[in-house]
Amino acid sequence: MNSMKKYIRLGFYMFMAAFMASSCEKIEPLQLYNPAGNAVLTASTSTIAAVMADSSKTAISFSWTNPNHSVDSNTVKYIVEIDSAGRNFSQAAQRVMIGNRTASFTAKEINDIALAFGFAYNRQYNIEARVISSMGNNNERKMSNAVALKVTPYVVPPKVMPPSSKMLFLVGSATAGGWNNPVPVPSQQFTRVDSVTYEGTFYMKGGQQYLCLPVNGDWSNKYSVKDNNAVGINKGGDFGFNLSDNFAGPDKTGTYKIRLDFQGGKFSVTLVQEYGLLFVAGDYQGWNPSQAPQLASPKKDGVHEGYVFVKAGGTYEFKLTNQPDWAGTAYGDGGGGNLSTTGGNLKFPGASGFYRINANTTTNKFSILKTTWTMIGGFTGWGRDVAMTLNNNNVWEGQVTVTGKEEFKFRANSDWGINLGDNGADNSLEGDGANLVLPSAGTYRISLDLTNPGYYTYKIVKQ
Repeated sequence: MNSMKKYIRLGFYMFMAAFMASSCEKIEPLQLYNPAGNAVLTASTSTIAAVMADSSKTAISFSWTNPNHSVDSNTVKYIVEIDSAGRNFSQAAQRVMIGNRTASFTAKEINDIALAFGFAYNRQYNIEARVISSMGNNNERKMSNAVALKVTPYVVPPKVMPPSSKMLFLVGSATAGGWNNPVPVPSQQFTRVDSVTYEGTFYMKGGQQYLCLPVNGDWSNKYSVKDNNAVGINKGGDFGFNLSDNFAGPDKTGTYKIRLDFQGGKFSVTLVQEYGLLFVAGDYQGWNPSQAPQLASPKKDGVHEGYVFVKAGGTYEFKLTNQPDWAGTAYGDGGGGNLSTTGGNLKFPGASGFYRINANTTTNKFSILKTTWTMIGGFTGWGRDVAMTLNNNNVWEGQVTVTGKEEFKFRANSDWGINLGDNGADNSLEGDGANLVLPSAGTYRISLDLTNPGYYTYKIVKQ
């Protein structure tokens, strides 16, 4: 036993001796690295005012000092940033490089950057440039000084040549005027925003097509698209001059803002207000909702109105459905002027005729009124109506002769209870709207189109 204790003590002393020996070995000091500094940026010029002919030439070169990051200088990451002055590089254009401490930009590259900022042609603007350095993993980011510059964008030929007429018109089955050409103005005329941009807000029928014409009444040239089956093309994309396909209109009926950018050859279609619709399907048209006239709720608030021509024959029965098929909600007669989703068929109160239908799917009330339309105005001393006739397109037409400038209105059933005028002088009509104007002496052919529910229009043509 004593010998065992002896060996244990001996082993302990040997371990401690080895530990003390290892503890006394000399450790080399850790290597210390100085932090990187901020690069100093310089530019070859302070003013860039190139012309189109110089687009491929170098417009400006940047160089900067070594920020001395503690890595191989060939692996240092540099980001050159250029932005409009005063924005603190919040919307900067960037170029990323590894190792290089110089960067050159052609006139086209600088011009593209300036135009992307929204700068106008041939006008001088203040911009700034800087360089950000860092290790390859983005650690130790350092900002250089900002260099102040001046740039004047030069004119770039547009991708699509704008109309030489400096005017643009909308035509097609998607529009209130259909494919009739000339189109009604100003309701189907674009506004010229600038030399390469045209824009307008229009009533558009869902699921139809359209074109843009540089000359009203002329089919010789058009702006169109290459493929109207491309995904998303009804919301925007590329367009061109005399391409093969019509524009595909929006899916839903409503008002839309259409913008054509000739500089970039791009167009966009933005919904302003979608209309709520009810389809008036009945015996008079074969009970086919997809082909039925419609009632519209321009505010999509359940308050619908529209006009329907019913030909002679049949039962004069119908229903209202909120889809162009029978898979949605169908409304019938609940009795007492009420709509019901379980009621029987609604019925036109008489034989053939031109009926106004009002249907409120919020209160479930409806009304049906047979109408004929007339004009009344200064040409009869506001005391007698001038009859209008319904043509084969269900558009009312009439003619008047005046000896000077006169005002007038449309009204139903020779009564002021339903009258239409034009508040904005834009060819669209409003109930109880402002008087319409015949500008001078002469004979005028006047038409009233109530076939586009929620968007009634008229046309005045001097004979």
